Amino acid sequence: MRNSTVKAKKHLGQHFLTDKNICQKIANQFSGHRGCNTVLEIGPGMGALTEFLLEREDSDVHVMEIDRDSIQYLKDHFSALDDKIYDSDFLRTKLETIFEDKPFAVVGNFPYNISSQIMFKCLDYRNQIPEIMGMFQKEVAQRFAEKPGSKQYGVISVLMQAYYDIEYCFTVDEHVFNPPPKVKSGVIRCTRNEREFLPCNEKLFSQVVKSTFGQRRKTIRNSVKSILKGDGFEHEFLTLRPERLSVDDFVELTLAIENHNKQFIEE
Repeated sequence: MRNSTVKAKKHLGQHFLTDKNICQKIANQFSGHRGCNTVLEIGPGMGALTEFLLEREDSDVHVMEIDRDSIQYLKDHFSALDDKIYDSDFLRTKLETIFEDKPFAVVGNFPYNISSQIMFKCLDYRNQIPEIMGMFQKEVAQRFAEKPGSKQYGVISVLMQAYYDIEYCFTVDEHVFNPPPKVKSGVIRCTRNEREFLPCNEKLFSQVVKSTFGQRRKTIRNSVKSILKGDGFEHEFLTLRPERLSVDDFVELTLAIENHNKQFIEE
């Protein structure tokens, strides 16, 4: 007997979309960047978004879910998914076992409690994921898309924008979910930019970004001290706070620190 519905589970952060117009609107944000029509939807639940992704021409939709009730529901109601339903935790899955080295997009109504972790995982596969499109807690979605100069601009803004162009698409109200969350949601679209690699040490870049925003009330001069080898480092950005720096500025700062440390070691 087919399950007619699935009860949302609080420990999984489930909030099921119930408004089909909103589901259609979200699905429409997927652009197929770089011609990629292979889609991995994370946490599809009862397939509210899946339904409209499957309607897209040439779409190759895969879904990943850890809730057994939802998995059974999807099997019962979406025969088109066939063998493309994965009972797996996205954060722990080696995605190359599914897609090998082929490109795939990541979409979903992401659980709020792990949404940032999902994005960091996507960054690990950034050269295989040309597009990320999905719904987050509104404040988190805004943080991904925020530009320099804002209090919302932070570590995740810089690290994501280093590799993706990010557009805040629209806000979703609480009442279109069951159960309704206590906050509004925001939909964003991230499309891979032309930076295959950064022109600096990427590990050091990440360290500089995290160190400066970890002490965002201090000037950069004070927050990079732990990264520098020796004294005498000077740069025009040292008197600024991190929220003033763009991705390119952080690249420039990282290169300067890299060169300084190299010279100090050589001496």
